[in-house]
Amino acid sequence: MAVLDIERCDLNIKSNISTHHTHLNGDKHLIVRRGQPFIITLHLKPGSTKFKLGETSFTLIAETGPLPREESGTKVSFSLRDSTVDTEWSASAINDPSGNTVSLSISSSPDSPIGIYSLILDQNGHKTGLGQFILLFNAWCPRDAVYMGSETKRQEYVLSQHGQIYRGTYKHIKGTPWNFGQFEPGILDICLKILDENPKFVSDADKDCSARRNPIYVTRVLSAMINSNNDSGVLVGKWGEVSEGVHPGKWVGSGAILRQWAKSGPVRYGQCWVFAAVACTVSRALGIPCRVVTNFRSAHDTDANLVIENLYGEDGERISNDSIWNFHVWVDSWMTRPDLGPEFDGWQTSDPTPQETSDGVFCCGPASLRAIRKGELTKKYDAPFIFAEVNADVVDLVRMSDGQIVKFSGSTKSVGRCISTKAVGSDERHDITHQYKYPEGSKKERQVYEKAQHHNKLQQQGEEPGFHLKIKLADNMIMGSDFEVCAVLTNNSTETRTCTFLFNTRAVSYNGSQGQSCGFASDKVEVPPGKQRLLNLRLEYDSYGSVITSDRLIQLSAITIDKQTNQYHKAEKTIVLDEPDIKIKLTGEAVVNQPVTAELTLLNPLPEPLQDCSFTIQGVGKTISVKQKPDSVGPKQEAKARLEFTPTAAGSSVLLVNFDSDKVRNIKSFINVVVKE
Repeated sequence: MAVLDIERCDLNIKSNISTHHTHLNGDKHLIVRRGQPFIITLHLKPGSTKFKLGETSFTLIAETGPLPREESGTKVSFSLRDSTVDTEWSASAINDPSGNTVSLSISSSPDSPIGIYSLILDQNGHKTGLGQFILLFNAWCPRDAVYMGSETKRQEYVLSQHGQIYRGTYKHIKGTPWNFGQFEPGILDICLKILDENPKFVSDADKDCSARRNPIYVTRVLSAMINSNNDSGVLVGKWGEVSEGVHPGKWVGSGAILRQWAKSGPVRYGQCWVFAAVACTVSRALGIPCRVVTNFRSAHDTDANLVIENLYGEDGERISNDSIWNFHVWVDSWMTRPDLGPEFDGWQTSDPTPQETSDGVFCCGPASLRAIRKGELTKKYDAPFIFAEVNADVVDLVRMSDGQIVKFSGSTKSVGRCISTKAVGSDERHDITHQYKYPEGSKKERQVYEKAQHHNKLQQQGEEPGFHLKIKLADNMIMGSDFEVCAVLTNNSTETRTCTFLFNTRAVSYNGSQGQSCGFASDKVEVPPGKQRLLNLRLEYDSYGSVITSDRLIQLSAITIDKQTNQYHKAEKTIVLDEPDIKIKLTGEAVVNQPVTAELTLLNPLPEPLQDCSFTIQGVGKTISVKQKPDSVGPKQEAKARLEFTPTAAGSSVLLVNFDSDKVRNIKSFINVVVKE
């Protein structure tokens, strides 16, 4: 039988990437989503056998991975049929009347492994390479495991390159802009390289490539590979002083991190929001809908008993291993869970920050949000750890000077507050606490907790009438200012009480680890029935400025010890000092390929000069960094910079700005920019 003599194959990149929602990746490569047809055109050489519809037959072969095998689903052969189908690999032909070209419509299976594919034409053993394409998960395809029905949600969770990551405390939530940049040049290639560097691929490439059909598997691999604890993963975590590498707070986007990893291995350094943001970038790049989630008052339950036991000394110093982070950030990815049943489909939590091992590896999830909400802790993966992060009960214990351990308070409501993600289609914060758990204190929430913890019920003790302790804050607590805080002690008993009254403040990191003292006050007080006593403490910049971290958090602890009744009371608050704002002004309109200038100013709020001042901008075009000249800015003076940049694409974009100096670290702001043609 005569074979078609093919001069070239046109992959019709521009029209295919438009229909497959991959146009933002650029038009250098054919990138398509699974379960959806794409069209290629075969151009025949002059004098070649003509293509005749219904008569000419050939086989197409699509293969991926280093060891393509039909048994593994990494190699598939399929012949022409009348029309493509949406359940398996298939192809149909459209005849050009001249017979000189053949247009082929090719549809992949919605269950195909993702990755780089080669496409081969086989005419009775005579094989012709037609080119390569990249196949991604498809949130637009109803038969794909990551299918998402809402177009506005697909725009947000797959296609949006900018977001907000929430940090601070649950009473002082601040959005930080982030550039996910999943469509920046070269990023998709790096995301595929992450899959190829994972230890499961190294030990069994055939099995790993075959498993890439499953978003559950891919998400679990990413959860391990975004940190570098067991492998040559993307980021090294660091929660102390940073003397070399990049401080985690300085990053404003994922692109620089991923490019640095591809060039020279694990990148120093990340903390939870950086791990989560990079995981979100890679997930969206591969086509898995993904959102970054912040849990305020996030429990780290080291002994898996679903209770956070805070053991203190009499002076208020913490002794225990369990901890509650002011906030913790992870990702939710959208997919079906055929391994668990359809009632557990939807958002799945995974956490790339290395906290505890799972199956011997530092990874966590994916765990179904619905399983976490219902307390179904046997549903894989790692549901008990995530359930405790949002729902653990807290017991406060004190070791008295005679060695006796006394429970002085507890809470069923203090963990898992204001769980937050960016709203769909806007920069507003969306509270999703209700997706993770029933309302705190409700009958349903307690039933779920007790079901989850049937072996370890915590009985809440009613507080006997005695002291009530609370902390009052000043209105303006701005970085660089001096301000007063006050502990208020009320005697609710019918007798006069005498006690030791302590008020301690110390620097604290967002993960709960404690730093040095910022100030201390103590008194011996006698409080008549129904009366109050105040203990004031002035926090001065001279005391806290040199000890707080770039998180700008100070923990306030008020303690009373009544030796006569062996009663101990403690009130605690964590405050975030307000940071200065960056003012951003564009001079003129932003037009593609024409330079535009951003004028940036920031007022130094400190009573001392700032050294090594620099502004960095990212987002419209490439990243630009500029040192402030002079790089020293006096007290209450303005740091100023003019940065010229050239937008590379038209449409809506976000300009991210970061300010850094020796004493005011990693201040971020952004403006929305519309770039005109």
